[in-house]
Amino acid sequence: MFKSKKLWIAMAFSALLIGGCSKDTPKVKEDDDSIVEEETVGEEPVQQPKFVAPLTGEAVLEEITQRPIMVTINNHPAARPQSGLADADVIYEMLAEGNVTRFLAIYQSELPENIGPVRSARSYFIDMAKGFDAFYVAHGYSPEAKTMLDHRIVDHINGMAYDGILFSRSRDRVAPHNSYITSKNILKGAEMVGASMNYSEKVLQTFYEPDERGKIGIETSQVDIYYGKNEDFHNSYVYDHQSNHYERQSAGVDTKDMLTGETVSLANVLFFEMDHQTIDDVGRQAIDLTSGGNAYVFQNGYLREVEWTNVNGIPMAVEQSGEPVKLVPGKSWVHFVPSSPGLQAMVKTQP
Repeated sequence: MFKSKKLWIAMAFSALLIGGCSKDTPKVKEDDDSIVEEETVGEEPVQQPKFVAPLTGEAVLEEITQRPIMVTINNHPAARPQSGLADADVIYEMLAEGNVTRFLAIYQSELPENIGPVRSARSYFIDMAKGFDAFYVAHGYSPEAKTMLDHRIVDHINGMAYDGILFSRSRDRVAPHNSYITSKNILKGAEMVGASMNYSEKVLQTFYEPDERGKIGIETSQVDIYYGKNEDFHNSYVYDHQSNHYERQSAGVDTKDMLTGETVSLANVLFFEMDHQTIDDVGRQAIDLTSGGNAYVFQNGYLREVEWTNVNGIPMAVEQSGEPVKLVPGKSWVHFVPSSPGLQAMVKTQP
């Protein structure tokens, strides 16, 4: 604010005496300046983050009290680009049938306006939702998954019951690659089925502190994973030194969020080797989420060979000592890799 000051001057008038003799002219008396002190306007205090997002380790202004939401997202080439990927805290990618993968996107820090295309459930998707105590969203189900959903293993809504009610179909794609749900309808659906959205089951993930480097292992600029020989499911993660993040590509094309147009950017990329078994003629899988095994962690431009174990229903990276692997604060992408052919055959790196 500019300074403000008012100056008042009192004028004294000389009296002239008309007469034969003259007197001294009286002195002019001036009032002292009346000084108004400068007003100072303090700057608005910058609010410092006091809390940490449980799934990203990033500082946030308000404590996160919303329960995680897990959505099965279609990854068929006809479903790309997907909506809502950039806002997910963590995305798990795994085989659904044959060499076709699907995503399990977990939302807690942010919830995008629209998510999809939404696809059908598998039994191990539901196991993951149970581990996170997540509200689960899918459209369709395998026979095993339907049994679990009917028994209310997790709180959920499904497009088979709410197509055209909570779920909507886009006109630019064909079924089953065109089912979407808004964040508003997810929360509405939770209310309809009587599911609490309060965050009660805490996920205990460990993150690096800001002053920790976390640069351990073999320096690596790019990592690729091949699900079978189909180039559509060849994924690359390219490390950007400036942002300290990995940008994702699929079939040589940047993985972009259809809502924002931004390329998916990740602080951590992980690969867990797990036993897979084909259980029917369609190529549906059974995946062992409990036994633990070998794992790769890519962060800060480095590769580390570690292990994974199941902690309270969630597969997590651990050191050989059993201590949790620290993650770089930010978003993470986790691949489940069949033990046959395994990590060494499916995951390739570039220095």
